[in-house]
Amino acid sequence: MPPLILPVDLPGCLEHAKVVLGLGELLVFPTDTVYGIAANVRDAQAIQRLFQVKGRPLDKSIPVLIGNIEQLAQVAINIPEQARKLMEFFWPGALTLVLPRSEDLPMELGPEHTIGVRMPDHPVALKLLQYVGPLAVTSANLSGEIEARTAQDVVRQLGDRVQLVLDAGPSPGGQPSTVVELGRDGVRILREGPITAEMLEQVLEAFQDED
Repeated sequence: MPPLILPVDLPGCLEHAKVVLGLGELLVFPTDTVYGIAANVRDAQAIQRLFQVKGRPLDKSIPVLIGNIEQLAQVAINIPEQARKLMEFFWPGALTLVLPRSEDLPMELGPEHTIGVRMPDHPVALKLLQYVGPLAVTSANLSGEIEARTAQDVVRQLGDRVQLVLDAGPSPGGQPSTVVELGRDGVRILREGPITAEMLEQVLEAFQDED
């Protein structure tokens, strides 16, 4: 059977999404770039299914999306002050921060002891994440195939391998987020995106001047 597609303005759609995730199923929803496929961040079996459905290599960790800054403590620990400054300026938005992951998260998320965390700048995504909590999310397409910008794109690629698609019409597309790791040597960009090295350095320097 094809997945259930629910318009995001339909009453009860978030409650239905929460039930789907609680049953260990996979959910697709719009983000500020493309549609994303999500699993409960603490459900190891659902995360394994996420890798299988997408055909994602197991050595590529799944990032986590959060709906507000309070949820960060559920997925990350020992957060550098520089990271908090960048969150304050760029979240919600196109910045993924690589942080030490909470020890109670499933290792199925990926082989590293860090995790990429982002707060997407999309009203539907934020509302969903605030309601259900942090989710393990990657783009809702088969690995190596074109990214899905509509619910119909999702169905064409993933078919009945997902249970629910929240449909908000076409997503904006655009560049994937900038991925940044903070260490003793400062800012290290792991993937270039809309937020440039110069923008990051300007923000950090401004906060240093305030201190």
